[in-house]
Amino acid sequence: MALVRELLRQRRRGLTLSRNLTCTEGELLMAAGAVERVVTAWMSIGLPWGVSKILRHYVESGRVALEEWSHLALGLRFRAGAMGVPFLPSLTMLGSDLVAVGGTKTIQDPYTGATLAAVPALFPDVALLHVQRADPFGNCQIDGYPHMDTDIARAAATVLVTTEELITEEDTRRHPDRTVIPGFVVDALVHVPFGSFPHECYGLYEADFEHFAAYTAAIDARGPAAVGEYLERYVYGPASFPDYLDLFGRDHLALQRRRARELTEP
Repeated sequence: MALVRELLRQRRRGLTLSRNLTCTEGELLMAAGAVERVVTAWMSIGLPWGVSKILRHYVESGRVALEEWSHLALGLRFRAGAMGVPFLPSLTMLGSDLVAVGGTKTIQDPYTGATLAAVPALFPDVALLHVQRADPFGNCQIDGYPHMDTDIARAAATVLVTTEELITEEDTRRHPDRTVIPGFVVDALVHVPFGSFPHECYGLYEADFEHFAAYTAAIDARGPAAVGEYLERYVYGPASFPDYLDLFGRDHLALQRRRARELTEP
């Protein structure tokens, strides 16, 4: 979120947003006028809130194009990009209307003759990632579920990373198996504690569900205008990321840390 927040503050335009599970970052970028196309499998803060109403507003009004893939298909697109191959064969989406949405082609299995989907590789121009720890050379470690970050980092032309903690090169060498994103694919690294907030960072702090409940309630009441108000308060208003965190308060951030430990510590 620290990287997304900076992207918003630079007033970028004409972007394509690609992520298999898209959340508030997609809503903020659409409301700011930064996005022309969204390539995703799902956009929502979570199941309690359902499909994003902001996504529906911008897509149904024709202001943003939506290209929908299955969750697996997008993962395979990043995996193909990471491998440097043009496509990967799969069964996903076959028989559905999604095949035509992204122009997926089919191929014949040379061994069995079966029809397979040829899921095309996806090579992002820029990857924005957040990790638990990294050393000064950009070797990154991710605790818990690594999502598709390793493939995204290898598929992207430019990789920008924020990290909760900076560790030494000696720490990296002491546990080489923990490095899931090697430094040679990372172009820039910034130390940003709470860089995912108000979303979670596994083992370090829990997502602020009360904050999201207030955010979605405002959207229910005022529609897309509520996202514009949110941008003014949480993105454009604070001069720096520490100023942004001050809006939540140190006591609240400490509470989110305790909640994360309750989930991960015996």
